[in-house]
Amino acid sequence: MADEVVLLDYWASPFGMRARIALREKGVKFEYREENLRDKSPLLLQMNPVHKKIPVLIHNGKPVCESMNVVQYIDEVWSNKNTILPSDPYQRAQARFWIDFIDTKVYEPADKIWFTTGEVQETAKKDFIEALKILEAELGDKPYFGGDNFGFVDIAMTGYYSWFQTFEKCANFSIEPECPTLMASAKRCFFLISLVSGQPLSQISPEEVQRPSSKDVKSLWPGFEAGWRTPQPRFHYHQATKPGSAKRCLQRKTVVDSVPGPDELFALAFKLRKEYGV
Repeated sequence: MADEVVLLDYWASPFGMRARIALREKGVKFEYREENLRDKSPLLLQMNPVHKKIPVLIHNGKPVCESMNVVQYIDEVWSNKNTILPSDPYQRAQARFWIDFIDTKVYEPADKIWFTTGEVQETAKKDFIEALKILEAELGDKPYFGGDNFGFVDIAMTGYYSWFQTFEKCANFSIEPECPTLMASAKRCFFLISLVSGQPLSQISPEEVQRPSSKDVKSLWPGFEAGWRTPQPRFHYHQATKPGSAKRCLQRKTVVDSVPGPDELFALAFKLRKEYGV
């Protein structure tokens, strides 16, 4: 009997992106169910009665909650392809340490950057850049946080990479001059379009990879009108001579298939800031 795999998720969630990427890294076929976070489905409330949050992976009727817990579960259940966590116990412990760092020291200021103004936002920018510099030092000259392999920490960060442009626009600052190695790594994840179709990058036109239409996204978030932009190709098509970790992550087919375009995320942030008077 084939596995029944369902993912309860929301398209813009950096945490949901983690689960999507992990499933696609493993080649797992799954049913994606979009949640309206303002009107959560009975299934979500049933499957995650404690936190009532996405993502929730439902495997043969059994729920697994919390994004990196979901990623670890996926790695252990579908262990025959693309190992995500290191096999060495010390390296696994180190990976979990950096996940905790990311979900506190990166998440907390990141949330304030796009949803506050003034002194609170300025402090958040400083804390955010400081955290990224620490991560950049840990990355060093490795292709990925996992060394030569795209792994646990890279998956955790990729959801945040997708929001970097929104953070910059909302708070009028630039991440790349402060963290060039990390940014190069992030962009690499988004740019490896050749993996999507099996064609060399030079042979792929921008029209071949499209963002979700405005109609699709509006249907998932009722009233989502302000700040919407006409759908365009999702990614810019060029290669860096020596792409860094973030760029490398965003080049992967599993990431391209799992992460929305930055303009969609900014449009959502713009809409919410306006709605809440930020």
